[in-house]
Amino acid sequence: MDRHVHDRRRFLALAGALAAGTAATPLLSACGTGFGGNDGNGDGGSAADDVTGAFDWKREKGTTVKALLNKHPYTDALIADLKSFTEKTGIEVSYDVFPEDNYFDKLTVDLSSGRASYDVFMLGAYMVWQYGPPGWLEDLGPWMRNSSATGAEWDRADFFPNLLRADQWSLKAGAPLGRGGQYALPWGWETNVVAYNTEVFRRLGLKPAESFEELRELAGVIKRKAPGAGFDGMYGIAVRGSRSWATIHPGFMTMYARNGLRDFTVDGGRLTPAMNSPEAVAFTEDWAAMVKQGGPPSWTSYTWYQCSSDLGARKAAMLFDADTAAYFQAVKGASPASGKIAFHPGPKGPDGSLATNMWIWSLGMNARSRRKSASWLFLQWATGKEHLRRAALAHHHIDPVRRSVSQDGAYKDKMRHLPGFIETFETVADQTKIQFTPQAQFFDATTSWAAALQEIYGGKDAKSVLDGLAGDLKPKVG
Repeated sequence: MDRHVHDRRRFLALAGALAAGTAATPLLSACGTGFGGNDGNGDGGSAADDVTGAFDWKREKGTTVKALLNKHPYTDALIADLKSFTEKTGIEVSYDVFPEDNYFDKLTVDLSSGRASYDVFMLGAYMVWQYGPPGWLEDLGPWMRNSSATGAEWDRADFFPNLLRADQWSLKAGAPLGRGGQYALPWGWETNVVAYNTEVFRRLGLKPAESFEELRELAGVIKRKAPGAGFDGMYGIAVRGSRSWATIHPGFMTMYARNGLRDFTVDGGRLTPAMNSPEAVAFTEDWAAMVKQGGPPSWTSYTWYQCSSDLGARKAAMLFDADTAAYFQAVKGASPASGKIAFHPGPKGPDGSLATNMWIWSLGMNARSRRKSASWLFLQWATGKEHLRRAALAHHHIDPVRRSVSQDGAYKDKMRHLPGFIETFETVADQTKIQFTPQAQFFDATTSWAAALQEIYGGKDAKSVLDGLAGDLKPKVG
């Protein structure tokens, strides 16, 4: 589930300060890739080079790997299956699990300290942009390419390629993803689509919107007519609105990208804010108008939790957010709306685009770990076919990162009771990627963007607000 939406200001300040402080120490190389890391360009060695001979799951028998994990349904599935990893490898896994309100603080402090209290950890792909440049993350590319270190059954080609690319970066601001070092591995992800209450749609004779204009109209119609159809207090659409970077990244950024819009333009490695282009201003005005006409009255406080809960409580007729936010309301017995929630890819862009933004829970390795060979075996197992299939079937590890799991008959049977889920996933999976421009200031910039969106919703002139945002961001990036 998308539990990464609280205000990240503490994380931003902490990560930025610690990265800057670490950069001043002798531990960092002149190129800025930091201690023990590899920038993916072939410079320097890798501990993976020390692994030779035939691949052997038992090569680190007797070792203990320590993991730092965020409290999450995917974590529950992992912990429940750890016995099979130990039986396969002889490696024990000790772990600490923290709620997300302090998880990233804990991870940032540990990585920056160089103590390597944890060998492996959960992170989001966006965090690579914070943790990669200071050299806190091990480049996993050499491990993946070494057949002595990686078993053939791991099958890199089985991953959705857009997910692997999302964790691969050259560490240069503005540079596209999919080049450079592989600083994490995709483990669980979320597409951003529309979920809707089938009962209210049936009673009002409605169909899911195929364009953004239709979505705006639909949200307003539902808010006006749903009470008369027996849905007292129901409004049209739930989207995030709190002053947080996470307000921008799900539905808003998905529809923004489907309209062919960019957050920044990049010219010669220099980033220029683009959210104040005439087209971006017009879209932002339309988005704010949709929320005013069809959204909740207290929208500026809405996180994923309020959006998801309102769908489940039959307060919101639609949710434009992570598919998992709807999934956990839709499963049998989970909420008053369970059994009445369906999934749809959401509106297309003017040219038919279904470009979709994503969140990826990834797994990474500490560049200072003293147990890298054992840690790689753990990462290989945790992102492997066997574990991820068990996690999908026996637990709630949905949105598979591997094609083989997504096409597994048993997995499809498990998900078929959710109308449109499989069809929607298969429609948008290959068109889903990180739609943002990689940069270390990502969290700061998007939090400011969310504040600007609130101002526009409150009635301020969109062009003036977005011009001001672009002016504030310009000196900070590039």
